[in-house]
Amino acid sequence: MSSIIPRCSTLVFDIGDVLFSWSPVNTTTISPRTLKSMLRSPAWFEYECGRISEDECYRLIGETFSLDASEVRQSFADARKSLTPDNLFLGFIRQLQEESGGHLRIFAMSNISAPDYEYVREQPADWSIFQRVFTSAAAGMRKPSLGFFRHVLEQIAADPSTVVFVDDRPENIISARSLGINGIVFDNPAKVRQALRYFVGDPTHRGRAFLEARAGQLETETTSGDPVEENFTQLLILEATGDKNLVRYVEHPRTWNFFRGKPQLTTDNYPADLDTTSVGLMVTKPDDLAFNSVMDEIVRGKDADGIPQVYFDKTRPRIDPVVCVNALSLFYSRGRGSELPDALAWVEGTLQHRAYLDGTLYYHTAESFLFFISRLLQSSDDKALHTRLAPLLKERLAERIGASGSALALAMRIIACASVGVRDELDLRGLLQLQLEDGGWEASGIYRYPTSGVTVGNRGLTTAFALNAIAAVEGAQPYMRPRV
Repeated sequence: MSSIIPRCSTLVFDIGDVLFSWSPVNTTTISPRTLKSMLRSPAWFEYECGRISEDECYRLIGETFSLDASEVRQSFADARKSLTPDNLFLGFIRQLQEESGGHLRIFAMSNISAPDYEYVREQPADWSIFQRVFTSAAAGMRKPSLGFFRHVLEQIAADPSTVVFVDDRPENIISARSLGINGIVFDNPAKVRQALRYFVGDPTHRGRAFLEARAGQLETETTSGDPVEENFTQLLILEATGDKNLVRYVEHPRTWNFFRGKPQLTTDNYPADLDTTSVGLMVTKPDDLAFNSVMDEIVRGKDADGIPQVYFDKTRPRIDPVVCVNALSLFYSRGRGSELPDALAWVEGTLQHRAYLDGTLYYHTAESFLFFISRLLQSSDDKALHTRLAPLLKERLAERIGASGSALALAMRIIACASVGVRDELDLRGLLQLQLEDGGWEASGIYRYPTSGVTVGNRGLTTAFALNAIAAVEGAQPYMRPRV
């Protein structure tokens, strides 16, 4: 089984508008727009390839644009003087090289005339990070010519699939990609840094480093950025990683409350709920007495249709398919699944008729329902349960592969697919590219307040699930603890 994680060992950077910026403002009457047009003229192309002299270039451009050659010369001299190295980005490249232990090879490749290149090399920039700089003047070819790219590949003796090329011109990126080179359009420095780490970094190592650096501080937050001190995602992170050092939660002997302290963004008196209780009991594993007394209370609190209600407080009669699935996971993990036949039938109907596609009362993505169904199946080896749900779950997951979604939704989908024997490479490619520069993944919403619609997410949860998704597809040792 081949890995789909990119393993790139060579970086090639354009110089102008990537490593150096310049200003078209000048001391002549030539407008910035005209100057940019002159840089795309046939005479300038010939000059960059060393086929005509500097004087001839300025003369031909002057004739084309009805300008005096001396004014053209001055305009380009002004542009040359405005060249400024991006030392922050060059420092980032140096950092990548150091993080690789010196194994990352770095080159530059530019459409640039010999005089301009001589001027650029005199600027205070960290040129030592480049093993070699390829110029159009020396090669006699310029981007986007395929020949120039082939020349560079031959000179550096690199497999195109291991090379990443960064350039601000989309047409140059297209040529590079057509030869099998990985291409990044330089449009936003932050996105480019993120993309470079995707190509050259180890996503699992980076993700684990993110979690460990923030151990005990992986708090949940709302879409508005407000922190929420709660137990639920902390328990899921613990279940996904098996590492108590990463999380903070308030343990309860029987029923669990979603919040660790004072309820936030809801009523002051917030009752214990089946969702947090089911996960809390399965993760912390108290004595049998606690398990059985809670399950007895859940059975007594079923509604008229035989569905477990969300809250133990009888004043809030609500049901949710995902909460129901998690209650079933608790019961099946203890061999008492037969006591909730109507709940299982409702969950099966929700899965059969795709009632989850727009989310549920408390969960706003389809993947939440599908993931927790897979968790239910992992909680028990009950053959009847697997016969009833596994084939249908596999069908529904196949329908979702490739659908757009947040990082958490993709991770949930990948993990759920793996639970039924499907290797979801397509979504893993998308998930890997969403890894942020600091090694973690975005918070993504998992839970929502039904009244206000405010969603909550946790970067630690998304990152823990993403690591398990990588392991599920790559066949690596998962961060998740083995389930019974």
